[in-house]
Amino acid sequence: MTLTRDEAWIHLCEWTPSEALRRHARAVEIAMRAAAHRYGAGEQEEEVWGLAGLLHDADYDRWPEEHPDRIVAWLRQRKEDALAYAISAHYTHWGVPAISPLDRSLLACDELSGFIGACSLVRPEGLTTLQPKSVMKKFKDKRFAAGVDREEVRTGCALLGVELRDHIQFLIDALRPHAIELQLDGSGAK
Repeated sequence: MTLTRDEAWIHLCEWTPSEALRRHARAVEIAMRAAAHRYGAGEQEEEVWGLAGLLHDADYDRWPEEHPDRIVAWLRQRKEDALAYAISAHYTHWGVPAISPLDRSLLACDELSGFIGACSLVRPEGLTTLQPKSVMKKFKDKRFAAGVDREEVRTGCALLGVELRDHIQFLIDALRPHAIELQLDGSGAK
């Protein structure tokens, strides 16, 4: 891999003017770095997995109708084929099968990280006291964070062979130390 985290961040910022989408990218990066240790080969894969999380929606803000084609093409030009493939597979409706643990983890972490963020935003303490039980309750309410594709979350967990509640706890644990950076610490709760 030749792509550095600094290069990826600069590219994300050039293509993603939305601070909210940048925070989501950062949350998925954090989740994927943790996932590399749980579902992958650990430290030797952490950088690649983190970059997949950081860049997975890099073209969405400017070119939602072309997502993920632009970021995938950019990565392929740079010979970052594993990243390109994982990003092309992070939404099952595109018909690209999630084959590797990297692909499956990105699928399992993307939507659920966003959903956990949404759950945190409506709590006075944000992510700092969030528990899987609360997330599961909100998950059943289809009106809450209606844009989150719950079937994608279920599919990702199934592909990883993990129970939804356990994956929620895993992501909460991964994201909680970064609650302030992600603006999920409750300071903006309504």
